[in-house]
Amino acid sequence: MAATPDMRASDGDRDRVAAVLREHTAQGRLTMEEFNERLEHVYQGRTHGDLQRLTADLPDIDLHTLPAAAPPPAKRPEGGNAQKGIRAAWTAWASVVAVCSVVWAMSDFGGYFWPMWVAGPWGAILLVSTFFGNDPRHRGERR
Repeated sequence: MAATPDMRASDGDRDRVAAVLREHTAQGRLTMEEFNERLEHVYQGRTHGDLQRLTADLPDIDLHTLPAAAPPPAKRPEGGNAQKGIRAAWTAWASVVAVCSVVWAMSDFGGYFWPMWVAGPWGAILLVSTFFGNDPRHRGERR
């Protein structure tokens, strides 16, 4: 069944459009600012029409015909995915703290810096996870 513009889009549909936008950005058709703006609209889009409007001014890209990414290194150190996860967690923390700080700065709450209640506990948990890790293979073992 062909998708019509008013048919609801799935998470997979949104992910495919995001991949297409990433490829157009990599090829220099979109600036990072345009990419971020469109990506935000991708995940807010509800229908296929919403998603089609985001790529209407871009040429079609068949993601299956793109050259394969460079092969992974011959031997990856253990925990490579865990490090990516920690890095992503810290990025999310920094983004949320930045947004809360901007809201605090623009509000009229006086001198009380309430974003510390977001930054502190979450940051402490991340700090412990960063230094002590959370490798599921070693749960229950003493180090």
